[in-house]
Amino acid sequence: MSGLVLACNNLSKRYGNLQALDGVNLALESGRIVGLLGPNGSGKTTLIKLVNGLLRPSKGEILICGAKIGPESKALVSYLSDRVCLDPWMRIRETLDFYAAFYDDFRRDAAEEMLSGLGLDLGRRLKTLSKGNREKVQLVLVMSRRARLYLLDEPIGGVDPAARDYIINTILNNYSQEATALISTHLIQDVEAVLDDIIFLKEGKVVLQGRADDIRSEKGMSIDSLFREVFKC
Repeated sequence: MSGLVLACNNLSKRYGNLQALDGVNLALESGRIVGLLGPNGSGKTTLIKLVNGLLRPSKGEILICGAKIGPESKALVSYLSDRVCLDPWMRIRETLDFYAAFYDDFRRDAAEEMLSGLGLDLGRRLKTLSKGNREKVQLVLVMSRRARLYLLDEPIGGVDPAARDYIINTILNNYSQEATALISTHLIQDVEAVLDDIIFLKEGKVVLQGRADDIRSEKGMSIDSLFREVFKC
């Protein structure tokens, strides 16, 4: 299946006097891993929450596989928050039960295989796990769905370098060519090698977007070096 997975047309969001997003236009194709890149406060999380239907835009339109935000679009989106949102008293097995009951596209066998690879006992309560392992459990749940759009908000922000490698490999191995993964981060060096496309977001505006290889060739530098130049203090 081909075509646009996500389209944002003149998308804006205000919080009182704060313009969090200002006229954002995006068109993300299937089969791509896209980096949503920008410093803290650039509007990345606001954009992801709008696409996920957690916020309503002040202006503009969002389409996911041609559907406006609603039950149809939400069924196509798998969202990883920038914080662990699972009940710490739940056992890992119970988180699988929860996702299986809530999402028709949840692949429990894939989730159990990934958790086994991590050496995590399904009977463990989340509160007994380290912060990094809790984040891995949540990532496994998110990536075990057969979604069309994966929204990953700072998936590597709070974990050690070894855990970052695991997270990136999990993303690579569990999204299909029918899907798109949108990864929000400011840790460019850790994800640059896997990005097909990039979006630079600055003060709520898209200041650069395109295919990563084309931008590297045109600018004569890595995406990480370009990021440091564009967003230097």
